[in-house]
Amino acid sequence: MRDQLITAMENAIEEVRQWPKKEVQIFHHNDSDGLSSGAILTRTFERAGYRIKRFCLEKPYPALLQKVYEQDGEIIIFADFAGRIAPMLSNLNQGRNLTLILDHHVAEASTDPRVHNLDPDLYGLKGDRDIAGATTCYLFAHTWNPANKDLAVIAAIGAVGDEFFVDGCLVSENRDVTLEAVAQGKMEIKAQEVGERYYLNTSAGQVPCNEFGAYLDTLGAAGYYQNGPDMGIKVCLEGTTPDSDQMLQELKAVQARAFEQEIQRIKSGGLNKTEHIQWFQVENRFNPMGVKMIGVFCYAIKDSDFIDPKRYVAGYQIIPNEIPGFGPIPIGDVKISMRVSAFMEGKIRSGRAMGLNILLPEATNKLGGFSDACHSLTAATTVAIGKEEALIEEMEKILEVGMRNAEGGK
Repeated sequence: MRDQLITAMENAIEEVRQWPKKEVQIFHHNDSDGLSSGAILTRTFERAGYRIKRFCLEKPYPALLQKVYEQDGEIIIFADFAGRIAPMLSNLNQGRNLTLILDHHVAEASTDPRVHNLDPDLYGLKGDRDIAGATTCYLFAHTWNPANKDLAVIAAIGAVGDEFFVDGCLVSENRDVTLEAVAQGKMEIKAQEVGERYYLNTSAGQVPCNEFGAYLDTLGAAGYYQNGPDMGIKVCLEGTTPDSDQMLQELKAVQARAFEQEIQRIKSGGLNKTEHIQWFQVENRFNPMGVKMIGVFCYAIKDSDFIDPKRYVAGYQIIPNEIPGFGPIPIGDVKISMRVSAFMEGKIRSGRAMGLNILLPEATNKLGGFSDACHSLTAATTVAIGKEEALIEEMEKILEVGMRNAEGGK
């Protein structure tokens, strides 16, 4: 498990060190875990003397990847996504670039020796329990140079931000990295009636780690098209500032207005229901915020009184044909994000309901869509605009077959 992962990281690091070009391109996600991952890798490669080009993505869209892999001789690193699409990256790369994947979602093995899939899922560690994307990046950073252990606190921020707890506590690699930050005096763990709460020790006093994660989530998601991710990386590395606080407040106001308007629309009949799924389409109403916001919104409403706790929650948002740092990209897709209520979470964890990491990618693939980072309790994929209802229908078919098979196995 862990030892094999570290060995794979050591091999990849040696290849990076031998690569003639001393510049890395870092592609990372835009939530708190992805921003923490990007910050850890930025500092790691800065310290090692590499030039850095950093790009924040909401998803590694195929149209974007085609453009990325027009290059030759580059070092390309994906953080907090791309574990599942290692075969696609292998086909695009054809040995021309050195690619590292530092993800924690469900993964598939690479078919190109120059595409190193360092996703812990391939080594028996579960991304929705044991290890966050930022923790994966920390293991890489520490393997590169043990002096990078001071980055443990950033990994802990990402782990708490991803909110995969067991009985309210971080476990496994996520817990180990948090205990390292505690030993360095940068964090404190306080027991609660159920589970634990995690605090950052800052010059301004203790800050709840989950609140800091929410701070980053807002910068990266609501501020995706407004330089929020760059500010998020800076906050991870240097702490909050009056400028970041001002940006946060402005973005929160935009988010609050958009969410309240959408809640009223849902309450007024904007929620569609099938046998097992409840879904809605926000179209472009969350602009200028990024499409990560559809997942944030689904999470915010999943346990509300106007949501059926016994149905999966799904929301759609149209993806703009533009990627910050790249300019126009012909995407033409809609993003679906799915979440589950506390009731459904219990059913999925106990094996009495299908996990989103199985349900959504399978249905998406049948429609020729794009699947990458999916967990059992949170998932998102993309399909062509106009296929929203068809995707819901495909998921219902999969659920029906799954239930028939379960009945037949009794």
